[in-house]
Amino acid sequence: MVPDDGSGTGDRARLQGTGDGTELLDELRSTIGKYAVLPSPEALTAVTLWVAASHVQPVLQHAPRLAVVGPTKGCGKSRVLDVLHETVHRPMMTVNTSPAVVFRVIGKAPPTLLVDEADTIFGPKAGEKEDLRGLLNAGHQRNRPAWRIAGPEHKPTAFPTFAMAALAGIGDLPDTIMDRAVVLRMQKRKPGERITPFRSRYAVPELNALRDRLTDWLTPLRDSASRLVPKMPVEDRAADTWEPLVLVADLAGGHWPGSARAACLAMTQHEAVQDEQTTLKTRLLRDIRRIFEQEGNTEVLRSHDLLAALVQDAEAPWGDYGTKGLNAYHLSALLRDFEIRPANHRFENGRQAKAYARNQFLDAWARYCPETAPPAPTGEPEPEPARRAQGTPPVPLSGPLPVAPPGSAYGPRPTR
Repeated sequence: MVPDDGSGTGDRARLQGTGDGTELLDELRSTIGKYAVLPSPEALTAVTLWVAASHVQPVLQHAPRLAVVGPTKGCGKSRVLDVLHETVHRPMMTVNTSPAVVFRVIGKAPPTLLVDEADTIFGPKAGEKEDLRGLLNAGHQRNRPAWRIAGPEHKPTAFPTFAMAALAGIGDLPDTIMDRAVVLRMQKRKPGERITPFRSRYAVPELNALRDRLTDWLTPLRDSASRLVPKMPVEDRAADTWEPLVLVADLAGGHWPGSARAACLAMTQHEAVQDEQTTLKTRLLRDIRRIFEQEGNTEVLRSHDLLAALVQDAEAPWGDYGTKGLNAYHLSALLRDFEIRPANHRFENGRQAKAYARNQFLDAWARYCPETAPPAPTGEPEPEPARRAQGTPPVPLSGPLPVAPPGSAYGPRPTR
């Protein structure tokens, strides 16, 4: 028997001897891929390990979220949740829910939360759901209870929050949730990509059989799994999120430890690029709003004039975008995710030109770069500004908007 040195090495070597886990995860991965087209082989590996990790949830220190997002409907997000519902540990499926319900469902034996249409919960007008967002953020780590006044005596009560959760929706979820999630960026199937139709009469028994085998395999290993300390290829919160998946892969042995770490690296690096692109797109929205304001909030701006104003800003990245600076194609591609597109407009000289209408941007501005509301007038005279000491240089009241770090990939990325 391999001795245990306290790091879990002995447990890992002993548990990998059967090979049952390797074959079971291979079969689970193949079955998930049969019913859903995932965006990459690494994503399919990640979903497989996330499902398996739910079966050792009672001993985990972190409960990774699974964010199943796509740009439009029809990308297979709900189908992924259907498959998860039949394979994870103690599933709880909901389309819309309240914090009060989740507070009471999560206890010493929490379910695996499966939330469809999450974009309707975290939309710009869903302010009353901020408690749910806070719960999902806190529940990523064990021993982060939510305190509420409850019961007939109105006593402070601690509600557990720790539970694994998969959330599916159109568009990105809030940053605080995405940062704690394994992210699946779903796309519509291409011609020729085939899946097996999901029919309950045969799909559910097949998936439930895999779920039961996962339970039989992993439940006896929970105590040993709690002592494993897998070596991670990433750090900080990414390591917290991916550790349960890598841990299960180490228990399975075979090719799974290497596959799990490769998937971890590939998917976290992809999200880093997505974060950079998101920051760049938000910067673009802010710059376009400023240009419209400089033009007196005109209703329409020619594409040519808008591009010229963007590129002329020496503090902005647009002059160096791509190889020759931002052009009409780049601008259209960057704005496409916001459902903003140029159209033909007739101007005062009777000529038509491609242009952007200001009202197309209003929704995106409100969602992604809302302006801070000015303070309400109080009717009292404004205090005199504080006098500056003689000879002290003035402090600038405003500055240029932040630019992404040097070396950022400003060029357009190929679409899939």
